[in-house]
Amino acid sequence: MLDQAKQLREKMIAKKTDGADRKSIKKTRVLAITSGKGGVGKSNFALNFGLGLVENDKKVLIFDVDLGFANIDVLLGRIPKETIASMIEKDLAVRDIIEKGPKGLLFISGGNGFNELFQMDDHKLHKFFQELATLQGEVDYIILDTGAGLSYENLRFILAADDVILVTTPEPTSITDAYSVVKMVHGKDPNVHMKLVVNQCTNSKEGQRTADNFKQVAEQFLDKEIGALGSIPNDSHVPEAVKKQEPLMLAYPNSESALAIRQIASEFLQLRVPYKLGLKGFIMKIFFK
Repeated sequence: MLDQAKQLREKMIAKKTDGADRKSIKKTRVLAITSGKGGVGKSNFALNFGLGLVENDKKVLIFDVDLGFANIDVLLGRIPKETIASMIEKDLAVRDIIEKGPKGLLFISGGNGFNELFQMDDHKLHKFFQELATLQGEVDYIILDTGAGLSYENLRFILAADDVILVTTPEPTSITDAYSVVKMVHGKDPNVHMKLVVNQCTNSKEGQRTADNFKQVAEQFLDKEIGALGSIPNDSHVPEAVKKQEPLMLAYPNSESALAIRQIASEFLQLRVPYKLGLKGFIMKIFFK
């Protein structure tokens, strides 16, 4: 049974988000991008995938929730004026910490102190809930760039999102760790909608073979369907863009990897996944479930 403080927060969130729903027809979907291990290009994919959605006339906000290791701002070559950590410390509005990136892409940096999110006191949690809820209907997608692996915080973000994209590479260790994520998430909630992206492939055949094998194992041992959105080839332009601190989609828009990411964004937008509760549901699930 929820205590009185939790019940009060829940009512306040519902009031805020219901008001946002009435103000706007636009529905905000929350998408978590995760991986089983580090070094698979997850954050780089999250950034460029977000730009791929922007190219399809979608309004996108990237929320860097890689607790303690936020790096979207680094990939963009930007030093954020404010972060989630400073928002909590200074009692700022969420709009005060939203940064404007290229092509209209928006992003929020977690900051080094954001790893204390789930240990905040009741007053700070209440403030955070209210502010986050005001973004309902303001953007089409909120992309959560989560940390790698199966930390307590990552699992909560994944379980609360509308959609999950799992990034892996063809390497056996990467595949094994990615499968561990699927197994854990499926055990907590079999209805979580997950899709696979295979990064750093030698060629398209390797990407397809990796995805097919992964799908077969998930179906055989978990009775879980994991469809693939596509694969991204090994491309020397990717590290070059990282060195330049410029998104691949802008630095090398016609590179093989950029074209592959555009195709993945297009495939994602063609998915017919029923709309749940969006940002409102995300807030409720991550803090009260």
